[in-house]
Amino acid sequence: MKKIAVMTSGGDAPGLNACIRAVVRAGHYYSLEVVGVKRGFKGLIEKEFYPLSPRDVSLIINRGGTVLLSAREKRFHQYEFRKKAAENIREERIDCLFVIGGNGSFQGAYLLQKEFGIPVIGIPKTIDNDTYGTEYTIGFDTAVNNAVDAIDKIRDTSMSHERVFVVEVMGRDSGFIALSAGIASGADITLIPEYPFPMHVIVDTILQAQKRGKKFSIIVVAEGVASAKEIAEILTEKLKPYDFGGVRYSVLGYIQRGGSPTAYDRIVASRFGVFAVEQFVNGQTGIMVAMENGKVVSKPLGISFGKVKKPDLSDFELNNILTL
Repeated sequence: MKKIAVMTSGGDAPGLNACIRAVVRAGHYYSLEVVGVKRGFKGLIEKEFYPLSPRDVSLIINRGGTVLLSAREKRFHQYEFRKKAAENIREERIDCLFVIGGNGSFQGAYLLQKEFGIPVIGIPKTIDNDTYGTEYTIGFDTAVNNAVDAIDKIRDTSMSHERVFVVEVMGRDSGFIALSAGIASGADITLIPEYPFPMHVIVDTILQAQKRGKKFSIIVVAEGVASAKEIAEILTEKLKPYDFGGVRYSVLGYIQRGGSPTAYDRIVASRFGVFAVEQFVNGQTGIMVAMENGKVVSKPLGISFGKVKKPDLSDFELNNILTL
């Protein structure tokens, strides 16, 4: 009987448990032995393997976070520790390692295969949705919905006090969360790293809205552009001569990464997990699972390295059209 291992690495994302569940149950469906690796690459180094049965992953599809835990493991950058991880994988007689992670995790998995011949398969997850080579990563939809829910609540205060509110969302150097949340929440201005606005355009947009009778504004900013605090301080000075109830800011932070995954994330995570196992059963390794034109496909694991995925410019233009 062949044996596979599954691990989660990097930042947590809603839908990880749904994917773990899918890998475990698909593995047993195809008569594979399945083990989990706790704490990602740290667990590989420290040999934290334990068996997973279909019952072990019951009642986790709706849970946020990861039951396998995750960790940032700097030691894995060193060859000697990667060698130790590979030795542990071989000693455990694992035939393929399934890595649910982002670009950094995929690169770590790729090195295990390149340097030591360990068969690996990558499954993309990150709330930032910035992994090149796939249209979608596990966790993105939930993060956007979490952000939209918070922005909808902030708008109530913004309207009541006729204020400008700057809301900072996550995404590192990517604007996917900000752009989607901006469109879905009806934000007046959305600032993303890929298509930045100069400050005078932001001010002019707010003033033009005021002339049309709108006494409040919502600005959604990706953390990769600037902090909400910095933008709010600049706007406070520039809007002093005008009749506004002030400028406030809110940083949504890690609330976007937590909570029960949306139905969409659960479905995608399940599809990704089962597809990954089926690829292994069919003799494929050294690949990543990806979504392309709405379909689940496989691609070479290294396809995303050193490349940056950008939001669709048409969505950015759509957002601008809808802010009138």
